[in-house]
Amino acid sequence: MLLHLCTWAEVEAYLKRSTGIIIPIGSTEQHGPNGLIGTDAICAEVFARAVGDAADALVAPTISVGMAQHHLGFPGSMTLRPSTLIAVIGDMVTSLSRHGFDRFFFINGHGGNVATVTAAFSEIYAENSLAPAGHNRPSIRCTLRNWYEAPAAKRLSRELFGGEEGSHATPSEVSVTFHAYPDAVKQAEMSPRVAPNGSFTDAADYRSRFPDGRIGSNPALASAAHGKTIMDAVVPDLVESYRAFLAA
Repeated sequence: MLLHLCTWAEVEAYLKRSTGIIIPIGSTEQHGPNGLIGTDAICAEVFARAVGDAADALVAPTISVGMAQHHLGFPGSMTLRPSTLIAVIGDMVTSLSRHGFDRFFFINGHGGNVATVTAAFSEIYAENSLAPAGHNRPSIRCTLRNWYEAPAAKRLSRELFGGEEGSHATPSEVSVTFHAYPDAVKQAEMSPRVAPNGSFTDAADYRSRFPDGRIGSNPALASAAHGKTIMDAVVPDLVESYRAFLAA
Protein backbone atom coordinates (compact mmCIF):
# COMPACT_ATOMS: atom_id res chain seq x y z
CA MET A 1 0.00 0.00 0.00
CA LEU A 2 1.35 3.40 -0.97
CA LEU A 3 0.42 6.18 1.43
CA HIS A 4 -0.01 8.75 -1.32
CA LEU A 5 -2.48 6.49 -3.15
CA CYS A 6 -4.63 5.91 -0.05
CA THR A 7 -7.50 7.90 1.36
CA TRP A 8 -7.43 9.03 4.98
CA ALA A 9 -10.09 6.44 5.77
CA GLU A 10 -7.90 3.67 4.39
CA VAL A 11 -4.99 4.83 6.53
CA GLU A 12 -7.26 4.92 9.57
CA ALA A 13 -8.32 1.33 8.86
CA TYR A 14 -4.69 0.25 8.38
CA LEU A 15 -3.75 1.66 11.79
CA LYS A 16 -6.23 -0.68 13.43
CA ARG A 17 -4.08 -3.63 12.40
CA SER A 18 -0.56 -2.16 12.21
CA THR A 19 1.33 0.88 13.43
CA GLY A 20 4.37 0.23 11.25
CA ILE A 21 5.31 2.14 8.12
CA ILE A 22 8.15 1.87 5.63
CA ILE A 23 9.92 5.06 4.53
CA PRO A 24 12.26 4.86 1.52
CA ILE A 25 15.12 7.35 1.52
CA GLY A 26 17.74 7.89 -1.16
CA SER A 27 19.52 10.68 -2.97
CA THR A 28 19.59 12.62 -6.22
CA GLU A 29 23.23 12.56 -7.33
CA GLN A 30 25.55 11.51 -10.11
CA HIS A 31 26.26 7.80 -10.52
CA GLY A 32 29.07 7.70 -13.02
CA PRO A 33 28.95 7.54 -16.83
CA ASN A 34 25.96 5.17 -17.15
CA GLY A 35 24.22 5.45 -13.77
CA LEU A 36 20.99 7.39 -13.41
CA ILE A 37 21.06 10.48 -11.19
CA GLY A 38 18.09 9.10 -9.29
CA THR A 39 19.75 5.73 -8.63
CA ASP A 40 19.73 5.85 -4.82
CA ALA A 41 16.14 7.08 -4.59
CA ILE A 42 14.98 4.61 -7.24
CA CYS A 43 16.58 1.68 -5.44
CA ALA A 44 15.13 2.66 -2.07
CA GLU A 45 11.69 3.12 -3.58
CA VAL A 46 11.49 -0.13 -5.53
CA PHE A 47 12.73 -2.16 -2.56
CA ALA A 48 10.31 -0.39 -0.21
CA ARG A 49 7.36 -1.02 -2.51
CA ALA A 50 8.28 -4.69 -2.91
CA VAL A 51 8.68 -5.13 0.84
CA GLY A 52 5.41 -3.32 1.44
CA ASP A 53 3.60 -5.66 -0.96
CA ALA A 54 5.14 -8.76 0.59
CA ALA A 55 4.63 -7.70 4.21
CA ASP A 56 1.27 -5.95 3.71
CA ALA A 57 2.82 -2.74 4.99
CA LEU A 58 2.13 0.89 4.25
CA VAL A 59 4.88 2.72 2.34
CA ALA A 60 5.42 6.46 2.70
CA PRO A 61 6.54 8.76 -0.13
CA THR A 62 10.23 8.52 -0.94
CA ILE A 63 12.66 11.07 0.49
CA SER A 64 14.48 11.44 -2.80
CA VAL A 65 17.01 14.18 -1.99
CA GLY A 66 19.52 13.27 0.69
CA MET A 67 22.86 14.39 2.11
CA ALA A 68 25.07 14.45 -0.99
CA GLN A 69 27.11 17.66 -0.85
CA HIS A 70 30.19 15.83 -2.09
CA HIS A 71 28.51 15.12 -5.45
CA LEU A 72 27.75 18.75 -6.31
CA GLY A 73 30.71 18.92 -8.67
CA PHE A 74 28.59 16.95 -11.17
CA PRO A 75 25.62 18.56 -12.95
CA GLY A 76 22.19 17.44 -11.81
CA SER A 77 23.23 16.44 -8.29
CA MET A 78 21.21 17.90 -5.41
CA THR A 79 21.71 17.89 -1.67
CA LEU A 80 20.12 18.77 1.63
CA ARG A 81 22.30 20.05 4.45
CA PRO A 82 22.54 17.53 7.29
CA SER A 83 20.53 19.88 9.50
CA THR A 84 17.82 20.17 6.82
CA LEU A 85 17.54 16.42 6.37
CA ILE A 86 17.37 15.92 10.13
CA ALA A 87 14.48 18.40 10.24
CA VAL A 88 12.68 16.74 7.31
CA ILE A 89 12.89 13.29 8.89
CA GLY A 90 11.84 14.64 12.26
CA ASP A 91 8.80 16.41 10.83
CA MET A 92 7.73 13.38 8.80
CA VAL A 93 8.00 11.02 11.76
CA THR A 94 6.26 13.47 14.09
CA SER A 95 3.44 14.00 11.59
CA LEU A 96 2.83 10.28 11.19
CA SER A 97 3.17 9.55 14.89
CA ARG A 98 0.36 11.99 15.59
CA HIS A 99 -1.97 9.59 13.80
CA GLY A 100 -0.75 6.52 15.67
CA PHE A 101 2.27 5.24 13.74
CA ASP A 102 5.06 4.27 16.11
CA ARG A 103 7.37 1.95 14.14
CA PHE A 104 9.34 3.64 11.35
CA PHE A 105 11.36 1.35 9.06
CA PHE A 106 13.61 3.37 6.77
CA ILE A 107 14.98 1.62 3.68
CA ASN A 108 18.05 3.53 2.54
CA GLY A 109 19.82 3.62 -0.81
CA HIS A 110 22.61 6.13 -0.11
CA GLY A 111 25.59 5.66 2.18
CA GLY A 112 25.93 9.40 2.65
CA ASN A 113 22.59 9.46 4.48
CA VAL A 114 23.55 7.07 7.25
CA ALA A 115 25.15 9.47 9.72
CA THR A 116 22.47 12.11 9.23
CA VAL A 117 19.54 9.69 9.51
CA THR A 118 21.03 8.22 12.66
CA ALA A 119 21.38 11.73 14.08
CA ALA A 120 17.74 12.41 13.15
CA PHE A 121 16.66 9.38 15.17
CA SER A 122 18.63 10.70 18.14
CA GLU A 123 16.88 14.07 17.84
CA ILE A 124 13.47 12.35 17.74
CA TYR A 125 14.25 10.30 20.84
CA ALA A 126 15.64 13.38 22.62
CA GLU A 127 12.39 15.27 22.00
CA ASN A 128 10.50 12.53 23.81
CA SER A 129 13.03 12.21 26.63
CA LEU A 130 13.12 15.96 27.25
CA ALA A 131 9.35 16.45 27.15
CA PRO A 132 7.67 17.44 30.43
CA ALA A 133 6.61 14.66 32.77
CA GLY A 134 3.16 13.35 31.98
CA HIS A 135 3.38 14.25 28.30
CA ASN A 136 1.28 12.26 25.86
CA ARG A 137 3.93 11.75 23.19
CA PRO A 138 3.76 8.22 21.77
CA SER A 139 6.66 5.83 22.19
CA ILE A 140 8.48 5.79 18.84
CA ARG A 141 11.01 3.39 17.41
CA CYS A 142 12.98 4.04 14.24
CA THR A 143 15.42 1.85 12.36
CA LEU A 144 17.51 2.18 9.21
CA ARG A 145 18.21 -0.66 6.78
CA ASN A 146 20.62 -0.17 3.88
CA TRP A 147 19.38 -2.51 1.15
CA TYR A 148 22.91 -2.98 -0.18
CA GLU A 149 24.02 -4.39 3.18
CA ALA A 150 21.37 -7.12 3.23
CA PRO A 151 23.04 -10.56 3.33
CA ALA A 152 21.74 -11.48 -0.12
CA ALA A 153 22.96 -8.19 -1.60
CA LYS A 154 26.48 -8.73 -0.28
CA ARG A 155 26.55 -12.31 -1.50
CA LEU A 156 25.34 -11.45 -5.00
CA SER A 157 27.66 -8.48 -5.40
CA ARG A 158 30.58 -10.82 -4.78
CA GLU A 159 29.22 -13.54 -7.07
CA LEU A 160 28.22 -11.28 -9.94
CA PHE A 161 30.81 -8.51 -9.85
CA GLY A 162 33.68 -9.62 -7.61
CA GLY A 163 36.31 -6.92 -7.12
CA GLU A 164 34.57 -4.59 -9.58
CA GLU A 165 31.60 -3.79 -7.32
CA GLY A 166 33.25 -0.78 -5.69
CA SER A 167 31.47 1.61 -3.36
CA HIS A 168 29.82 4.22 -5.60
CA ALA A 169 28.09 3.85 -8.97
CA THR A 170 28.22 0.13 -8.29
CA PRO A 171 27.03 -2.42 -10.85
CA SER A 172 24.60 -3.73 -8.23
CA GLU A 173 22.71 -0.47 -7.74
CA VAL A 174 22.85 0.44 -11.42
CA SER A 175 21.46 -3.01 -12.26
CA VAL A 176 18.50 -2.48 -9.93
CA THR A 177 17.64 0.82 -11.66
CA PHE A 178 17.94 -0.79 -15.08
CA HIS A 179 15.51 -3.50 -13.96
CA ALA A 180 13.13 -0.87 -12.61
CA TYR A 181 13.39 1.37 -15.69
CA PRO A 182 14.50 -0.72 -18.68
CA ASP A 183 13.74 2.12 -21.09
CA ALA A 184 16.34 4.26 -19.30
CA VAL A 185 19.30 1.87 -19.67
CA LYS A 186 22.48 3.76 -20.61
CA GLN A 187 25.72 2.61 -22.21
CA ALA A 188 29.06 4.34 -21.68
CA GLU A 189 32.76 3.59 -21.88
CA MET A 190 34.56 3.14 -18.55
CA SER A 191 38.09 4.47 -18.47
CA PRO A 192 39.77 3.01 -16.56
CA ARG A 193 37.72 -0.18 -16.48
CA VAL A 194 37.65 -0.14 -12.67
CA ALA A 195 37.64 3.27 -10.99
CA PRO A 196 40.15 4.16 -8.27
CA ASN A 197 39.34 3.98 -4.57
CA GLY A 198 39.98 6.62 -1.96
CA SER A 199 38.52 9.21 0.40
CA PHE A 200 37.19 12.71 -0.23
CA THR A 201 35.94 15.82 1.53
CA ASP A 202 33.92 18.42 -0.36
CA ALA A 203 32.55 18.54 -3.90
CA ALA A 204 35.67 19.96 -5.50
CA ASP A 205 37.89 17.38 -3.84
CA TYR A 206 35.58 14.56 -4.95
CA ARG A 207 35.53 15.72 -8.59
CA SER A 208 39.31 16.04 -8.72
CA ARG A 209 39.89 12.56 -7.28
CA PHE A 210 37.11 10.75 -9.16
CA PRO A 211 36.61 12.66 -12.43
CA ASP A 212 33.90 10.40 -13.89
CA GLY A 213 32.09 9.98 -10.55
CA ARG A 214 32.80 6.31 -9.84
CA ILE A 215 34.61 4.95 -6.77
CA GLY A 216 36.20 1.52 -7.14
CA SER A 217 33.49 0.26 -9.48
CA ASN A 218 32.80 -0.93 -13.01
CA PRO A 219 29.09 -0.29 -13.68
CA ALA A 220 29.53 -1.46 -17.28
CA LEU A 221 28.79 -4.88 -15.75
CA ALA A 222 25.28 -3.76 -14.82
CA SER A 223 22.22 -5.26 -16.50
CA ALA A 224 18.48 -5.37 -15.97
CA ALA A 225 18.72 -9.16 -15.56
CA HIS A 226 21.21 -8.77 -12.73
CA GLY A 227 18.90 -6.19 -11.18
CA LYS A 228 16.01 -8.67 -11.12
CA THR A 229 18.24 -11.32 -9.57
CA ILE A 230 19.31 -8.89 -6.85
CA MET A 231 15.77 -7.73 -6.11
CA ASP A 232 14.37 -11.25 -5.96
CA ALA A 233 17.04 -12.21 -3.43
CA VAL A 234 17.15 -9.06 -1.30
CA VAL A 235 13.42 -8.43 -0.81
CA PRO A 236 12.94 -11.52 1.42
CA ASP A 237 15.84 -10.37 3.61
CA LEU A 238 14.23 -6.96 4.06
CA VAL A 239 10.78 -8.45 4.70
CA GLU A 240 12.22 -10.62 7.45
CA SER A 241 13.97 -7.60 8.93
CA TYR A 242 10.78 -5.52 8.85
CA ARG A 243 8.71 -8.21 10.54
CA ALA A 244 11.36 -8.69 13.22
CA PHE A 245 11.42 -4.95 13.83
CA LEU A 246 7.64 -4.85 14.38
CA ALA A 247 7.79 -7.82 16.71
CA ALA A 248 10.67 -6.57 18.87
